[in-house]
Amino acid sequence: MMNEDSGTASTSSSSGGGGVKKFFLRLSQTYQSTLDRSTPHTRMRWVFAGFLLFLFVLRIFIYQGWYIVCYALGIYHLNLFIAFLTPKIDPEFDPYSVDDEDEGPNLPTHSNEEFRPFIRRLPEFKFWLSVAKSTAIGLFCTFFDFFNVPVFWPILVMYFITLFCITMKRQIKHMIKYKYLPFTRNKPRYQRVNQPAGASSNVGGGAGNSK
Repeated sequence: MMNEDSGTASTSSSSGGGGVKKFFLRLSQTYQSTLDRSTPHTRMRWVFAGFLLFLFVLRIFIYQGWYIVCYALGIYHLNLFIAFLTPKIDPEFDPYSVDDEDEGPNLPTHSNEEFRPFIRRLPEFKFWLSVAKSTAIGLFCTFFDFFNVPVFWPILVMYFITLFCITMKRQIKHMIKYKYLPFTRNKPRYQRVNQPAGASSNVGGGAGNSK
């Protein structure tokens, strides 16, 4: 009888553990599926991230607190933005490209050079996801008083502005030196592979006439 009771208890505990695992597995699958569906909707994703950031800033202004959380979030967003602007392979340390003037390798600037597209160190989707997650965590932290450390906030603002200017100046110098632009605006765009139905029919008619 004791063996039967112990076997029943172990079976119930294993089934309970399996149910918890299935729940978290289902939850992770739903979360990943939601992210996959949101991937092509770039504008809506950033509107959502901007709305979260607006709620965070609004709460900071209304309650006049949590400046440490705001400063930490700003530093983290600055690091993400710099990684978003930086190439995945830094031209300064690229062993496959050597400049003739011994000033470090440059990205291709002539048509006869090898084409290497700009690949970001931090892709746009991961940049958005990190911004949205960190903003949500920062907003969550503002609901707890032990994160509200009393500080003199103008010092934090001036320090952040100084750090932002120094970091962006260094990044802009790097962009000018190696002649790359991390944005797609005003760059040439090409038509999609899918052709209209009229074009395909014309191609078919031409092929028939040639036969």
